[in-house]
Amino acid sequence: MKNNYLFYGILFIVFLVIYWIIGDTLSQPGIDDLEGDYKEISFYRNENNTGPVIRIFAVYTSDTLWHEMKAYGEFMPHTKYGNTKVFFLRDLVEDVAVFPTSPYISAEAVDLCVATYEKSAMGEVNFKKYPFN
Repeated sequence: MKNNYLFYGILFIVFLVIYWIIGDTLSQPGIDDLEGDYKEISFYRNENNTGPVIRIFAVYTSDTLWHEMKAYGEFMPHTKYGNTKVFFLRDLVEDVAVFPTSPYISAEAVDLCVATYEKSAMGEVNFKKYPFN
């Protein structure tokens, strides 16, 4: 009888821990939790999987909430020894092209860019307001 109480007690604790782990996993913050309105317009990723992976994003933003833009950049995928760049545009333009070389976005998008977020190969973050002015 004593073993049954011990067994059910351990079983209850195991289920409680599993419930806590699953609940914590499903409640992680994400891009949808940010205050601003963000829409990914264009994306580039090089085909190199053995060397540095370069990711470039052009993203529409409805407002200049700088801390939210930086948080959006933090949510973007990043690979060790890779480079991730996010260009925030103030107007929703459907034909923005992104390239692997500087200035990384098409000429018409340069005037619309309000901020850039970059995470370098060593994990250093660089956030610039109005980078092309």
